[in-house]
Amino acid sequence: MRRHIPNFITLLNVFCGCVATVFAVLNQLEHAALFVALGIFFDFFDGLAARVLDVKSELGLQLDSLADMITSGLVPGIVMFQLIGLAQMGGWDNDILNSMAYLGDFQLRSFWPFAGFIITLASAYRLAKFNLDENQVSSFIGLPTPANALLILSLPLILFYHPSAILSDIILNQWFLIGLTLLSAFLLNCSLPLFALKFKNWNFKDNALRYIFLIISLVLLITIQFLAVPFIILFYVLSSLVSKFSQKSRS
Repeated sequence: MRRHIPNFITLLNVFCGCVATVFAVLNQLEHAALFVALGIFFDFFDGLAARVLDVKSELGLQLDSLADMITSGLVPGIVMFQLIGLAQMGGWDNDILNSMAYLGDFQLRSFWPFAGFIITLASAYRLAKFNLDENQVSSFIGLPTPANALLILSLPLILFYHPSAILSDIILNQWFLIGLTLLSAFLLNCSLPLFALKFKNWNFKDNALRYIFLIISLVLLITIQFLAVPFIILFYVLSSLVSKFSQKSRS
């Protein structure tokens, strides 16, 4: 039974991804974000459970990537599809999936929302590479799919909980969203070295960057709430780069 515990936790991630997919399709993006966050929570603890119980397996590795494909690959693609569609239709009062006139209009603009699924394609490619790469154990190459999912899912939450004409004009701008989609796909698959939040021990000296990152992230979340997510992702990328360059200079 012990060796099945991490896989059961991973399946909880799959379940959360399925529920989030339903909410995303229904354009209930706030609920979709909640279940994506819960799925990522399970994604973190299935690996932790495998390490603590010493029951890591090839099955667990493959199952983990399949779960991430749903929660952190498919759902962000659907959310971006919805956001681009809403940007074209003028805001939250219009539901792209219930607008037969919109979907029946086969002009060029009708296809732009589907560009959001570039995120899903890039996530699938990244996860396939990750399974074959034996170097991404204590660090990552490219932005992890859960981090990217949090970035995309933060956009509707910012619109919900930080009402601002300026933020709304930026986030519900079709070209901003398409540009972010392309940037997301690039970050997922670029050769960018990023540290992983995997603690081999709790010693501060060995995990200084991880502790600093977690503390700053917590402070940002408390002070500016969902607005903090894009800044946390940016800080994650920049701090990883600074750490990498400092290690090279010491060597």
